[in-house]
Amino acid sequence: MGLFDLISILLSLAALFAYFNHRFVGLPNGIGIMLIGLLMSLVLIGLNKLGWIHTDQIAGVLAQVDFDETVMNGMLSFLLFAGALHVNINRLAAKKDTIAILATIGVVMSSIIISVASYYIFKLFGIDIPYIYCLIFGVLISPTDPIAVMGILKKVGAPKSIEVKITGESLFNDGVVVVLFIAVLGVATGQSEATFSSVGLLFLQEAVGGAIFGVALGYGGYLMLKSIDNYQVEVLITIAMVTGGYALAQHLHLSGPIAIVIAGLMTGNQGRMLAMSDVTRDRLDNFWELVDEVLNAVLFLLIGVELLLIHFLPSYLYSALLIIPLVIVSRFISVGLPVTLLRFKNTYSPHAIKILTWGGLRGGISVALVLSLPPGPYREPLIAATYAVVLFSILVQGLTVGKVAALAKKELT
Repeated sequence: MGLFDLISILLSLAALFAYFNHRFVGLPNGIGIMLIGLLMSLVLIGLNKLGWIHTDQIAGVLAQVDFDETVMNGMLSFLLFAGALHVNINRLAAKKDTIAILATIGVVMSSIIISVASYYIFKLFGIDIPYIYCLIFGVLISPTDPIAVMGILKKVGAPKSIEVKITGESLFNDGVVVVLFIAVLGVATGQSEATFSSVGLLFLQEAVGGAIFGVALGYGGYLMLKSIDNYQVEVLITIAMVTGGYALAQHLHLSGPIAIVIAGLMTGNQGRMLAMSDVTRDRLDNFWELVDEVLNAVLFLLIGVELLLIHFLPSYLYSALLIIPLVIVSRFISVGLPVTLLRFKNTYSPHAIKILTWGGLRGGISVALVLSLPPGPYREPLIAATYAVVLFSILVQGLTVGKVAALAKKELT
């Protein structure tokens, strides 16, 4: 099957599920599409078990979609730019210490807690996974997902201050996660040794280098936008920033996600105020909002139908059911400790830790990272556990975080 055929199938299914959700279900668009895709997958699996149909051909079509490549080197740059474009940089700067600690120390703390506990959970159900692979799992499942966070939080009515913290954390923790994931995976596969100096240099190259490159990219784009007044060309410039900037960052071994976030913040703040006419501003916002909605729809569809490719042995399922609350507890600890320590200089609402914990959604990036693991005996149980956590995070936490926030507000009145 050709690339055009695959794209047409995905877009057609996304449109059909979006219509059905809007017409009959009424959930937030991404969650609704994912839920319908998940239910369709479950029905197909059930019919296959009964012998009424065979899902091999459908699974073969899905297998042609490289989820890791599609998300990390395709959709992610567009979604991050579209999200960063509408983040107020002044609000982000006001919470910079909280965001920085959650995106670094918080991720490391959560990774360690999850890795140790999941090692014993897998052992409990007879799944023998070396600790180094449990550490990989802890790293890839710990960060909040910017795509899930920005696609859901803005539609469920979370408090603005909490939304800024979670959004900021999710936008910037990719650099830390990429460094940790590359370092730990290198040790697991025998390709490298994880020393403090090597990890530190990798962090400087990826995260800091990516941030510097993002500033240069954003400033270059700003100068070009400021020098003309033609919305068609200006929209094209932002597309070039996203595609060309992300690709160049990857070739330079810099963090593409961080570079695009920085460029998006600069374009959405300095560029919006000083380099765009009202017409350009409206056209640019409409274009990137549409890109955001379409790609989110396709991504959540892929997460839903990915179930057809995942093998859930009973032992995988039982361990995943214990790992779900483990991830929430680790999030509570990795958020609660830094926030408690920062209370001496910052003001937080009494329920900030609860909302930050429940609003720390996992999504497509975790799935993409686990699917990038090399083939081996440990890959399948880690994929099953990651997928279960992501499903719970989006379907349960994503649908209830607004209610948690509203309940917290009510208790304060």
